Amino acid sequence: MQRYRELGVSRLCRWLDISTSGFYAWEKREASNRVKEDRQLMEKITRIFWHSQGRYGSPRVHQVLQSLGIRVGRKRVERLMRESELKGRVVRVTRRQPGLKRFKGRGVNLLKKLDAPTQINLVWVGDVTYLKLNGQWQYLATVMDYYSRRILGWSLSSTRTTALTKAALGYALKKRQPAPGLIFHTDRGIEYTGGEFQKMLHNNGFRHSVNRPGKCTDNARMESFFHSLKAELIRGTHFGNAKALRRSLSDYINKFYNAVRLHSSLEYLSPMKYEQQSG
Repeated sequence: MQRYRELGVSRLCRWLDISTSGFYAWEKREASNRVKEDRQLMEKITRIFWHSQGRYGSPRVHQVLQSLGIRVGRKRVERLMRESELKGRVVRVTRRQPGLKRFKGRGVNLLKKLDAPTQINLVWVGDVTYLKLNGQWQYLATVMDYYSRRILGWSLSSTRTTALTKAALGYALKKRQPAPGLIFHTDRGIEYTGGEFQKMLHNNGFRHSVNRPGKCTDNARMESFFHSLKAELIRGTHFGNAKALRRSLSDYINKFYNAVRLHSSLEYLSPMKYEQQSG
């Protein structure tokens, strides 16, 4: 085998017009300091990438390295990840609206004239999204603190009803006891504008704010969360049943999104860390 290799090397060197002694000297040459540093850095990058379950792209990996005191350029991280084919789970996500007409109720968008909140429990937002499970729709209702983007409550059901949105808000109220006057912003769906949900808002002293008709971007922070959820968890993942989906949602929301995931809009902190730092 060694003899065949030597013959192959000899022919290659003649074809490239270089000496065989030069080739063997190059082969035995020790790797440069830069190459060694890249290898060590790549080990750290790989650990960070898989700790995020393959969700972090180079910007967030770079931020984690910075937080660990590792001074490295963002382009270098991007290059090493590209060479190692490590790519964060970012895919194009579309918001499905399968055949349900939105209820056009009364209400105004209170967020449009409101200054950005400076602490938690001043503005909450809620919404419902569709998740497909074995050919059937599941509905996920969530409640988020607008200030920190922390998901305070969520509920999953095979039916989209007021009971679903009330359950999500109920879980949020078990964690937080906001003062009367909190603004709760949603779309104009009947599960938010109907009598049962309105009674729940009234009993807690909440002021209801709604999207302008046809303007889902009025609730952009919740839309951004749904995009991240579907890109980083749902797309490309098979869930055998609703129980498995519910368990994965719990892990993603409670253990990753709220506690760990870095948000560029929060100075690259997680929602929980941002709340702690804000005091």
